[in-house]
Amino acid sequence: MDEKTEELRDIFMDVSDEGAVTESQEASRGSLADTDEAGVADRLGDIIARMRERYEFRTELVDEELVTVVRLFYEGSDDATIAAEIDADEPDVVEGRLDLHLLREEDTEAPFDLPAFRRRVANDDPSVAELATEFDIDESRAAHYRRVVAAQDAARRVSHRFQSEFEDVLTDAGLSTQHAAALREDGLDEATEDIDSLDSGADVSM
Repeated sequence: MDEKTEELRDIFMDVSDEGAVTESQEASRGSLADTDEAGVADRLGDIIARMRERYEFRTELVDEELVTVVRLFYEGSDDATIAAEIDADEPDVVEGRLDLHLLREEDTEAPFDLPAFRRRVANDDPSVAELATEFDIDESRAAHYRRVVAAQDAARRVSHRFQSEFEDVLTDAGLSTQHAAALREDGLDEATEDIDSLDSGADVSM
């Protein structure tokens, strides 16, 4: 083999080796991505399972579907989009969100005094029919807002711990949770204002 041929052979071998390494690296990255995706689902599922043990869930969605609810909620998908993704009805998604303490801004947009509604529920535990009559809304809306208030209060009692855990998992996976976290802070501020209103109205005379 002459010198020129040997040189060409060496170049070819170098290129072949680099190609093999590149293919191996790509395969490894693909496997890692698959593992990470499964790991994110497992970690979210663990949080959901703990919540299901702690609270009496009303949703009929299974944990695997609720994992998707969490993922898409933090991606910014609306309830209709999430419902289509998991082949469920939109009210089922809303019920699942509230079980998971995941609230949207529109959940608290009410055509009446929501802090007064909260105080009424906290102080007297009225029926849905009584709330509907008092706040001039139909019973289905009264039931919904009562559910929203309960979800807010449950989240506040644990300092929004489960939402923070969801966000930690997704942040670790490189997914943005900034928008949803902002909504959570808004909800916390609103709930705190309502509590302050309750405290200010209490009789503290000695």
